[in-house]
Amino acid sequence: MENEGYETIDLLEVLNAVRQHLLAVILATVILAAAGFGVSKFLITPQYEASALMIVNTRQDITSNVTSDQINSATKLVSTYSIIIKSDTVLQQVIDNLGLSLTYQQLASRVTVSAVDDTQVMKVTVKSDNPEWARQVCEQITVISPDVILESVEAGSVKVISNAAINPAPVSPNVGRNTMLGGVLGLVISVGIILLTVLLDNKIHTEDDVAKYLDLAVVGVIPEYQGGKKK
Repeated sequence: MENEGYETIDLLEVLNAVRQHLLAVILATVILAAAGFGVSKFLITPQYEASALMIVNTRQDITSNVTSDQINSATKLVSTYSIIIKSDTVLQQVIDNLGLSLTYQQLASRVTVSAVDDTQVMKVTVKSDNPEWARQVCEQITVISPDVILESVEAGSVKVISNAAINPAPVSPNVGRNTMLGGVLGLVISVGIILLTVLLDNKIHTEDDVAKYLDLAVVGVIPEYQGGKKK
């Protein structure tokens, strides 16, 4: 019971210390939120994405009737085709065709291939700080990859169903999220400093501290006088 009392008093001390330094907490929160906004808005280069959709078929003759088994097989082939699209066989040809000053590894890090909702449709995405550059690279990938896939797998086909298009809004940085994270960081740091100050403060400030830290009863208090007046 005695320890529980100490924990309650400590919590009240922390809350009281936060209340006394509330202005500093608010300022720290606002300043770091503004820093997060400023860095995201003015110091980080925005990144844009261009993407295209391609459909995977298990038959080269896509005019024939397609069964559910063929669709399931095509869905499973998406992961295989994704590896081929990101291979140096495709991307190096993209680099050569567009005259890019990038290595294969650098270009591969900007390309993402993923299935759309676990279907036989796959999405090819290219990220860059230049949206038109991203669109051109994405377009070249959709032009080159079908023939490479057909030659490599020797079965099935890939067809573009949505040409490369630019997302006009930057995908990063997320200004709103970074601003919020900055504000939360400022709040946590300021409250943490206050908490640490309270926990490390073992000075006796009031008669209650005498009973708390020294386990002694207070029998009297001597008033402090300053300039002939009781303080």
